Amino acid sequence: MPVIEIDDQDQFTHLTTTVAGDKLIVLYFHTSWAEPCKALKQVFEAISNEPSNTGVSFLSIDADENSEISELFEISAVPYFILIHKGTVLKELSGADPKEFVSLLENCKLSINPKLAQTGTITEDANVNEENQNEDDEDDDEEEEEETEDQINARLTKLVNAAPVMLFMKGSPSEPKCGFSRQLVGILREHEVRFGFFDILRDDAVRQNLKKFSEWPTFPQLYMNGEFQGGLDIIKESLEEDPDFLQHTLQT
Repeated sequence: MPVIEIDDQDQFTHLTTTVAGDKLIVLYFHTSWAEPCKALKQVFEAISNEPSNTGVSFLSIDADENSEISELFEISAVPYFILIHKGTVLKELSGADPKEFVSLLENCKLSINPKLAQTGTITEDANVNEENQNEDDEDDDEEEEEETEDQINARLTKLVNAAPVMLFMKGSPSEPKCGFSRQLVGILREHEVRFGFFDILRDDAVRQNLKKFSEWPTFPQLYMNGEFQGGLDIIKESLEEDPDFLQHTLQT
């Protein structure tokens, strides 16, 4: 079904309680300033219009314009997806990987109604997605091998400027893969700083070359306004010297 843009909390409450019924609800949190959200918006709309998703309710929520809803779900990074059924959060996903979102959506649909698997529709789609993903992975490997130093540096420049605050970490804000990344996510949330993120475990080219790009050997790494600010220890030290360091840096 078409994506519904949420305007206020009353509309959100009405659609997720009174109207929802037995439907699976997908919440898509986004902002106007996060570059990954712009491309993902079209993907999200295309997925919502697929015939197999007619029984799913797709809600689009501007995290800045609807701060009360964002705070309710503790949203601190965008894009962010939450899948709900009968008032229960089934799954959450942070990041802009369409394939990962589609896979999560199909799994939730099957968990709600296992009979869907008997039609073969979802199973076949999942297999196609898996085959396409394998092909894409092979293509990605080829692209990574052919990527020149200038190309990777151009890609890194685009990544560090993808949002005013960009965190390069291991894992995602909802599932950090190391204690240092978890701590830095906690610091950003504590200071109510909205941020984009990149999981460096998903792209070895970014993981290795960002160390040279920033001249910093470890992760996590925090960029603000496209400028490298440091790792966990440096951010902690900066906040000790100036408790409003993050806000002041954003404003400059």
